Amino acid sequence: MSVGAVYTEKDKILFRRQWVSGKTCVNDYNTEISNRKRARGLGFCVLACVVVSALAANVQADEGHTGFEASVAPNDWNQPADQRANPRASTGTESRLPKAENIDLEALTPELKLTPEPTPSPASIAEPAVLNAIQPDAVEPAAAKSAPTEPSAAVEQIAKSLILLGTEVPTNMTTRLSWSPTHTFEGIAVPTPVLVVNGANPGPRLCLTAAVHGDELNGIEIVRRVLYRMDPQNLAGTVIGVPIVNLQGFRRGSRYLPDRRDLNRFFPGTDYGSSASRIANSLFNEIIVHCDALVDLHTGSFYRSNLPQLRADLTNPHVEELAHAFSSLVVLHSKPAQGTLRAAATNAGIVTVTLEAGEPMRLQEEEVSAGVEGVWSLLNSMGMYPNDFAGDEPQPVYYQSKWLRVNKGGILFSKVKLGSHVSQGDLLGTVTDPITNARLDIISPISGRVLGMALDQVVVPGFAAYRIGLEPDDGNGQPVEDLNRVDETAHTSQVTPDEQAMTPAIQDAESSE
Repeated sequence: MSVGAVYTEKDKILFRRQWVSGKTCVNDYNTEISNRKRARGLGFCVLACVVVSALAANVQADEGHTGFEASVAPNDWNQPADQRANPRASTGTESRLPKAENIDLEALTPELKLTPEPTPSPASIAEPAVLNAIQPDAVEPAAAKSAPTEPSAAVEQIAKSLILLGTEVPTNMTTRLSWSPTHTFEGIAVPTPVLVVNGANPGPRLCLTAAVHGDELNGIEIVRRVLYRMDPQNLAGTVIGVPIVNLQGFRRGSRYLPDRRDLNRFFPGTDYGSSASRIANSLFNEIIVHCDALVDLHTGSFYRSNLPQLRADLTNPHVEELAHAFSSLVVLHSKPAQGTLRAAATNAGIVTVTLEAGEPMRLQEEEVSAGVEGVWSLLNSMGMYPNDFAGDEPQPVYYQSKWLRVNKGGILFSKVKLGSHVSQGDLLGTVTDPITNARLDIISPISGRVLGMALDQVVVPGFAAYRIGLEPDDGNGQPVEDLNRVDETAHTSQVTPDEQAMTPAIQDAESSE
């Protein structure tokens, strides 16, 4: 036994074990260790030989003995790096981006996988779109299919593919991607589903977003019904649906983000501001900028309900044309509030409207059906998807609306229904004091149509109870060319009620998206 040799208990047990053949146990530890060292040294020698052989092969390649001359020009390697030909890129058969999987949206799927988050580029922001350019007669017919081996077929497919969320979505495909904001409250990635239908024929890109406010459920169902009924073979263009934008609010049943911020007041957002601003920036730059047109789906807020309607800035001719493509919905002129998704998208050149339908925290079949029919009518008008959902008669357009606010607190019970036409002097509802039992009638001071109203509930003085759209032909409305000349000093007028009847305060309606 050599002096200084160190053996573990495991070695001792191993060396003392008898062989099955009956040989005596191995006691010479030094001999065993020497054999190990010799084997290790031999391995190093073999590795060194392999490295030397590889270096020699590289030298031969530089001297022109490896066959590169078949695919690379002799002088290419003497050119600057940015001018050299790329043998891999020249084949045109490899893609740097993963391709989306063609799926059936109605099939149940496992947990979503996160997709890479590309860095947005300012050049990706869409130019202002003109609907006349995407009408049915302007849509190019689908090109005849060529053999897969022809180069023209590959070029044609790449030209029509959609690159979204770091994934290539080929034509004639339905798939499900996931968007994960770069900043989340949980500190971990929370993927949000993104449904994509990329049609077989060229056309515009339409985006549908819902649940920017987490408690607004009707829009989620509208997106689901539209996307799940769509066959990419019959689609000209692309439809992108984000059914739940504010996933954190949706899980909590809240309109707001967990920090009580309204996400729809922070678009287009920044990558260095508050959490709401960063989430808005992520959605806007990773998804919205890829759209030519956008429909943002909402409901009423704070225990109020809205008649299915479009909010659109009718002073913008492209937006006006898009709004009229929803032939089955009421249109209400409304300039978007600063920070809303509608305002940010419009400023970026994306033609945008807001579709309001119903009340929060509920799924309402009638309102959802009206929204679905409106979106299908839009797809038909844009020449993207022929269907039979076009309305028989265009719904009226309201250029002005007024909020009627109660002047007394108590229990509100409405006597009119959503969508009702009312005249000046009509009874709208009552407010009853639960302590004194005194009841006051709410009398309409104007004529128009009930576009939005509060649900029956306990109200406080100043609560907005009814939104009345003013008819354009009864003296209360005004033509579109006068919309920018509203008297700002006459926005609010207060009337003192008597003991039996209450004339509500009138206020020009502001955007409540």
